[in-house]
Amino acid sequence: MRSRHFAMALAAVALAATPASAQNYPDKPISIVIPLGAGGAMDRITRIIGEQMSKRLGQPVVVENRPGGGMVVGASAVAAATADGHTLMNAPSGAYAINPTLFKKLAYDPDKDFVPVAMYARIPFVLVVNPSLPVKSVQDLIKYANDNPGKLSYAASGRGGVIHLAGEMFKHDAKINMTSVPYKQGGPAALNDVVAGHVPVTFADPSIVQGLIDGGKIRALGVSSLQRMPNLPNVPTIDEAGVKGFEAVSWHLIVAPAKTPKAIVDKLNAEIKAVTAMPEVHSQMLKMGLMPVATPSVDELKKFMANENKRWGGIVRDAGAAGSM
Repeated sequence: MRSRHFAMALAAVALAATPASAQNYPDKPISIVIPLGAGGAMDRITRIIGEQMSKRLGQPVVVENRPGGGMVVGASAVAAATADGHTLMNAPSGAYAINPTLFKKLAYDPDKDFVPVAMYARIPFVLVVNPSLPVKSVQDLIKYANDNPGKLSYAASGRGGVIHLAGEMFKHDAKINMTSVPYKQGGPAALNDVVAGHVPVTFADPSIVQGLIDGGKIRALGVSSLQRMPNLPNVPTIDEAGVKGFEAVSWHLIVAPAKTPKAIVDKLNAEIKAVTAMPEVHSQMLKMGLMPVATPSVDELKKFMANENKRWGGIVRDAGAAGSM
């Protein structure tokens, strides 16, 4: 009996030590802002995650698309939101690791304005060519570029976008000349012109290339991660194909305003980790071309963000895109 009372007393002490805000959280609907338009892989997976979070937490989880300004509109709104865990943002790596160097003056500071909550996926890109280009491998492409100096171009998202930067990294690491053709409309427009044969090469979002590859509309030469993609198991990594160490991978990260209580951030980290481990959620990510990640701890994510900011900032500068926005 004494041991039971002692255990109950310890539980009461532990509960008292938990901030009231965390005990009651969430006490109203949670909003997850996406700084991109509706319909993409990030939008779809956020809604799937949000639906499962709602079931577990007992409050609605609303997904709000706030595109514009190279993700600055949505990110700025979340940075200024009340730091109580009821407003979050899910954004790709560009919002956190590329924009600080790309923009001359950024309306938010990823390090000071946000606290990382959970990273649930990495997103490689697929190096694809129009089938009319006489190449069937990465090494063929490198040889073609060297045999035809100044004639090879690649379609890219807007200047400083991750597809543009992946192309510039490939040029540098493969030691070839390849001209960037920017598309302000983004990756889908760039891919459409490769399919049409207007531009021969691009790095494409894996969520939209599977059918085009299977239908022979484009040819996949390599993937930009250091591991093969589960949904493209026969496509080698660019590293495997001979461009050693090549890696250009985006990632999805959910953040909260910087002053959100630690107990709430830790709770969200655990909840999102549990949700994204669910078989039905995991399988949906794979279908979208995402590589699922069991989210690291919040402290580990802070170190990861700092390292990625430094790494991608260097890539932006090397591409001559620093301060171009």
